[in-house]
Amino acid sequence: MEPKKKLINSADGCVDEALVGLARASGGLSLLKGHRVVLRSDLDDLRGKVALLSGGGSGHEPAHGGYVGAGLLSAAVAGGVFASPPPASILAAILSLHNAGASGVLLIVKNYTGDRLNFGLAAEQARNHGVSVDMVIVADDCAFNQPSKAGRRGLCGTIFIHKLAGALAEEGCSLEQIVSKVTEVLKGIGTLGVSLSPCSVPGCLPSFELPPGEMELGLGIHGEPGIKRSQVASADEIVKTMIDHITNPDSQSHLSVNSGDSVVVCVNNLGALSCLEMAVVTRATIICLESRGVVVARVMSGSFMTSLEMAGVSLTLMKANQETLRLFDAKTAAPAWPNLSSVSVSGRSYMIEPQAMSTRPQDGTYSEGPLSPVMRKVLERVCSTLLGKQEELNSLDRAAGDGDCGNTHAQAAKAIQEWLRDHVVPGCPGQLLSVLAGLVQEKMGGSSGALYSLFLTAAAGHVTVGRSNAAAWANAMHAGTQAMKRYGGADAGDRTMLDALCPAVDELMKLTKAPPGGEMAVLQNAVEKASSGAESTRGLTARAGRASYIAAERVTLPDPGAVAVAAILKVVLESLKG
Repeated sequence: MEPKKKLINSADGCVDEALVGLARASGGLSLLKGHRVVLRSDLDDLRGKVALLSGGGSGHEPAHGGYVGAGLLSAAVAGGVFASPPPASILAAILSLHNAGASGVLLIVKNYTGDRLNFGLAAEQARNHGVSVDMVIVADDCAFNQPSKAGRRGLCGTIFIHKLAGALAEEGCSLEQIVSKVTEVLKGIGTLGVSLSPCSVPGCLPSFELPPGEMELGLGIHGEPGIKRSQVASADEIVKTMIDHITNPDSQSHLSVNSGDSVVVCVNNLGALSCLEMAVVTRATIICLESRGVVVARVMSGSFMTSLEMAGVSLTLMKANQETLRLFDAKTAAPAWPNLSSVSVSGRSYMIEPQAMSTRPQDGTYSEGPLSPVMRKVLERVCSTLLGKQEELNSLDRAAGDGDCGNTHAQAAKAIQEWLRDHVVPGCPGQLLSVLAGLVQEKMGGSSGALYSLFLTAAAGHVTVGRSNAAAWANAMHAGTQAMKRYGGADAGDRTMLDALCPAVDELMKLTKAPPGGEMAVLQNAVEKASSGAESTRGLTARAGRASYIAAERVTLPDPGAVAVAAILKVVLESLKG
């Protein structure tokens, strides 16, 4: 088996290069030379305040460097991928903060043995340097019913502690006050992860095997497997299972959440879920909690503490009161903290009624006029012709498209026939064109439905009761064709319906100057131009529409859209002759 492809330069250099990428892209961040330490660029602002330092292995980005900034962490120290940072770098970070004039340094550490040892050692050394240091350990994992001696793992709940401690420090609270407040909050935080895939450390094979169709519940953020495997279920079911587990009173590591409680929720992408999946899981989480009577006060959804490219999600719940929410809502400059609303999620009306649409043209009531009988006759002939050509158009379309051109035209024809049965044909031609536009938009489907509807809508404004002479119809046809070109992006010569329509419309424009009685001759010529235009598409390479994706040498039949247009124009001419 090959190690998984990664978009990096080297397994050895990726952590340092990623830190440079983070710091250079964020004006508020700097790096401590010789160490994997991200610092606030404005260290002078720490004078007299408590500084916050967190950190851990890399591979959890944006944690922890992305949370450095005013109102959050003062610095973050990184180890190698999934490896605890060395004590020397932790100490260097503490001393930088101390030298900037911080009144004390709080270490926020996830509950892993390596992190506890290395941060603990650095803390002891810093005390010997006269630094006032304290440490808070985050152990929010709810996976194990009976945790081992090592205790519960530190997971995404850590960023809640970063945020609350950061807000308290910014307000000038003392080290003791911050420790006592966050220690209290920690009791009300619980996290559980689920994954559909393992992850792989750069240069290594995947951390565990997960057979297709299975998911892993209760896993950590270092590629270690979880507590149980099961078949992949729907997002709603997975979320329900997770919340059941987090709040299960039979488990020693559960979080007690009751109806009426208020919570802040973090829906955390473990690395490789799409934003679409994340939003589906977020909806499921809110609905599941609300169905239990829990008030969802805030939700953050995104990638906050990842596990490289693991396709999974963790849910963190934090019980909240007004004070917690005040601190949670406080502004921060850290680049990875999301721009959240301070409005309660539960109880907010989030649907807006759409503006009542004016009725569809095809539902209007119209009055007949002198042109109504001839327009009805023409339309009926056009519809029966299209229905008769259904199979011919389908087979032409099979050569270069998806073989449904005849069906879409037949659908439009049937919709028009049905409408004609129950309605009078309006005396105003523009109104009739608007009705037809409405019918094809709704019933024809495909891009041809959109194109015909554009054509008819653009044409409708050019023919009214007072303007329905030959010149007005020519201008209407021209306007419709221009709209098709503008929005459809095709032109004559691209092997589309325009190859029949454009030459016909160019001919019809002569109607604007035709002598009285010369109209039928122009119309006859236009129909012939449409017919030869449709034939000419046999030799054309498709440059627009679905046929443009088919190899040119395979297409030797005429374009079905152009054939349909030529047929429609021919029937119009024959009906008017009759």
